[in-house]
Amino acid sequence: MSTATRLPTAPAEPTAPAARPQPDTRPALTVLAGATVLSGTGVLVRLADVGAATASFWRCVLALVVLVPLTLVEIRRHGLPGAGLVGWAALSGVLLGTDFLLWTQSVLDAGVGIANVVLNVQVIAFPLLAWVVAGMPVPRRQLVAAPVLLAGIALAGGVLGGDAAMPAPVRGAVLGAVAGLAYAGYLYLNRDSARRSPAHMVTPVCVATAAAALTTGVTGAATTGIATSMPLQAWAWLAVLAVTGQVVAWVLIGRGSSGLAPATTAALLLAHPVLSVVLGMLVLGERPTVVQLGGSVLVVVTVWAATRGPAQPLPEASGLPTGTSSVTAPERAKVNVTG
Repeated sequence: MSTATRLPTAPAEPTAPAARPQPDTRPALTVLAGATVLSGTGVLVRLADVGAATASFWRCVLALVVLVPLTLVEIRRHGLPGAGLVGWAALSGVLLGTDFLLWTQSVLDAGVGIANVVLNVQVIAFPLLAWVVAGMPVPRRQLVAAPVLLAGIALAGGVLGGDAAMPAPVRGAVLGAVAGLAYAGYLYLNRDSARRSPAHMVTPVCVATAAAALTTGVTGAATTGIATSMPLQAWAWLAVLAVTGQVVAWVLIGRGSSGLAPATTAALLLAHPVLSVVLGMLVLGERPTVVQLGGSVLVVVTVWAATRGPAQPLPEASGLPTGTSSVTAPERAKVNVTG
């Protein structure tokens, strides 16, 4: 009986430690890029020099000229979106149209910078909406921050004196704050529709824009009217507003926010009001008072304090109705809007 020759074995090479996966920063950068583009919309509204209803309606209609062909291409590639996506996107568009009407009047009343600062009531409203609809816990610091945020909005709006060049800063601040509530609803529903079908990036924005156009058109026709005879310069500014503020910005924000927790998205959108104040002063010569600037700083600092901390992404969409997910109740309780 022969014995097999045993070959010498090579010494085992040490196993390298597994690399720690790096966090994906692309959703955050995408939202930040959208917020940066969005910061110039107030300046464009002022440069167009038309009424709130006219600016709101035409920014939506002109945006559809770009969005509809892009949506058709997307549908050809990925198929028709589900009824849930279309329905929630349409509802979000009604809120978006409401936001446009109120916010545009806020810009005309209080100025670009102040209108965009007070709009940040959405930073508190957005996580609260996620709590009401989806049962996601809200940190105590966000509840404590709410009255401080409102105080900052009041100061920014000019309750103790505002920019003399602005016709109605206090009314503008109030309208901007209400617009922020509608804006929060739009962000939540837009994010939900984007998570239902990640392949459809443009379609939810197109549906929401069409619904916003209908909302602003009906409201404008019933109140102040919609201007159709305008100088070429006004049309040009509205076209730029439509492409940048309605197409580019919302596609970026909708895409990026689908991979982020609500409060994380809200915190990243802080770039919007900060840049808007700077642009209003540099481009339009707006001169908010020291008290208004102090109120603006208070709003931004309060929002930062309310949303700081590491954030975890929300559970992946499961095709279930809004407010539900595939995780159990105890698991859902562990998911915090700011981590």
